[in-house]
Amino acid sequence: MNEALDRAAELISSADAVLVCAGAGIGVDSGLPDFRGATGFWQAYPPYERLGLRFEELADPVHFAEDPTLAWGFYGHRLDLYRRTVPHDGFRVLREWGARVFTSNVDGQFQRAGFADVAEVHGSIHHLQCVEPCTDDVWPADDVVVDVDPGSMRATGPLPSCRNCGGLARPNILMFGDWSWVGGPSQKALDALAQWRRAHRNLAVLELGAGVAVPTVRRQAELASAASGALIRINPREPEVRHGRGVSLPMGALAAITELARRIG
Repeated sequence: MNEALDRAAELISSADAVLVCAGAGIGVDSGLPDFRGATGFWQAYPPYERLGLRFEELADPVHFAEDPTLAWGFYGHRLDLYRRTVPHDGFRVLREWGARVFTSNVDGQFQRAGFADVAEVHGSIHHLQCVEPCTDDVWPADDVVVDVDPGSMRATGPLPSCRNCGGLARPNILMFGDWSWVGGPSQKALDALAQWRRAHRNLAVLELGAGVAVPTVRRQAELASAASGALIRINPREPEVRHGRGVSLPMGALAAITELARRIG
């Protein structure tokens, strides 16, 4: 492990820039729940176990049309949770390294930690759009507060409305089987990241907490590091690197970042 950490620290130190590719695992050290598998999701949200609903079934735009109090109960609770969560110290270290960020997370933790130019490939819970959608407008959810009954996990108060047509609003998040997502803001950030990557060829790619079930982040990390092989994959469960093209660290995000920072100095 020490040899792998030394090699990873060397890759970061010798790079001209650092790209962080982050999945849900980076937030575990901040106290955010691990949705890995139905069991992990139900441990975080026992009411859904009683209902027999998995994460994939709740993260489905159809509920906003057919059962909006159920849909907004789920997302309203998460919105409040993410607002109350303080990013762990590893985020500060990554920011000090001047890292650019690509993430599948919708929680806004990188922005809360002071990052700019975050490429959120699946959108953000902190922005809203129309359910229809009536336009391609996306707007901040800063003033949105959704009251949720903790027993039923249903929204109990007024639901967020579209600022253009007055109909129901939903989070600007790419859900499962989602044909109504307004992806313009996300694509703009992804295009900016691609331009940045073209200007930084000597790139160290730090992949954090990205699993194989939804491989979006892992693919991005492998693509971005293809030319240099400077991939550092940090994952306590699935750390394997294909064809030896990088460094494998079977650790949690905070522990790994802390060790790397100590070596880099």
